[in-house]
Amino acid sequence: MIRETHPEYFETHFDSAGYDGPWPRQFAIVTGYSTTGENWTSKANARADLELNAELLRRGVWIQRVTGFSPRTGHAEPGWATQLSFVDACDLGGRFRQDALYFVRDDQLFVSHCDSRREKVLVGSFRERLRY
Repeated sequence: MIRETHPEYFETHFDSAGYDGPWPRQFAIVTGYSTTGENWTSKANARADLELNAELLRRGVWIQRVTGFSPRTGHAEPGWATQLSFVDACDLGGRFRQDALYFVRDDQLFVSHCDSRREKVLVGSFRERLRY
């Protein structure tokens, strides 16, 4: 496990808002919402989410709304699945003040910090954590 990674990252499941594929072979899941351990106003969260969406649209990459949620606590956070490389996704996550992001390759779900501690740590199967 990555040093100082919040344990909730390893319990996260995903709601695809009804999207049932196809999913790219590899993609990242990035959010603009308040980073772990911080509380932002709903207005600040919405603004960051819109800015992240606009940036992804400018890049012209595949995107799909995905909400990460905890089955244990019910906490949910909207984000974007997007076909970016791991490095580009971490750079983008850092720009949006994110502690970590998810990266999927061939159905394997990884979590990684966005800063200098970047390292893909296996969480499990993405599809086993996906709710349509």
